[in-house]
Order: sequence, then structure tokens, then C-alpha cells
Amino acid sequence: MRGFDLTPYRRSTVGFDRLFDLIENNARLAQGDNYPPFNIERLSEDRYRVTLAVAGFRPEEIDITAQQNLLQVIGRKDEGSTDRSKFLHVGIANRSFERRFELADFVRVEKADLADGLLTIELLREVPEAMKPKKIAVNGGQLVDINKDRDAA
Repeated sequence: MRGFDLTPYRRSTVGFDRLFDLIENNARLAQGDNYPPFNIERLSEDRYRVTLAVAGFRPEEIDITAQQNLLQVIGRKDEGSTDRSKFLHVGIANRSFERRFELADFVRVEKADLADGLLTIELLREVPEAMKPKKIAVNGGQLVDINKDRDAA
């Protein structure tokens, strides 16, 4: 995969450095290992679900760490404990892994469950009240509910 040249955008924007760094880092990492496979779902405007296929892992072998803007899932398998000499074919990947997900601001992990070989991580975006958009009245005038006037007509 070829790289992106974001230089023209970096020259004409201010404050988007983190976004451009994310794009460049993800383009570099996209060529890496795709184990374990995963899905990312948008359940509603502020709710998300990340599902990883981690067949063969027990809950104590999985570490989930959430820090500011980063979700890290690590699976640790003792690969030397299994006697592979008896297998005729090994097609189930059962190895250690590390998977990272960049999170947007104000996204937090709500819960994580492991069932039927699927690790499900529920995410929730909670924007603080101070950061939500507000309607500003011009010249200190009263705000008018447009829908109220339309219903009366």
C-alpha cells in the first residue's frame, strides 16, 4: 500500500495534527497482522461495539486497557504449553496478540464480555454539557421556537 502525502493539508489547516498523524499511522499499520479479526459497529449516535474473534482464549488471558484516546486489547497465550506434535493440521490461530484502537475524545469503555469465542467491548461517547452546542441569541434577544409558530398556522 502506498503512503499518503498530507503535506498540502498540513500547510492550510491548524489544529488537525493529531488527525493527520492518525491517518498516517493507520496507513502504516494496515500492512501488518490482521489477527485477531474484528468488527466495529455503530449502535446509535453515541454507542459503539468492538467485537474480536478470540477463540481459545480465557478471560484471564485477555487484558483490556483504556486510556485517553486509546483502547488496547492484549491476548497472552503460552505457546510452548501445547504439544503440537500430535496435530496433523493446525489451522486455528491460537497465538498472542495486541490490537489497538484509537478512540475519539470523550469515548469511554462501558463494559466488556467474552462469550462463545467473541470478545465484545461496548463503547459510549459522553460529551460534557459544557462542550455541547448551544444556541446563542443575537443582541440578547429571546430565542423563538420556530416549530411553535408553524403549528399555530
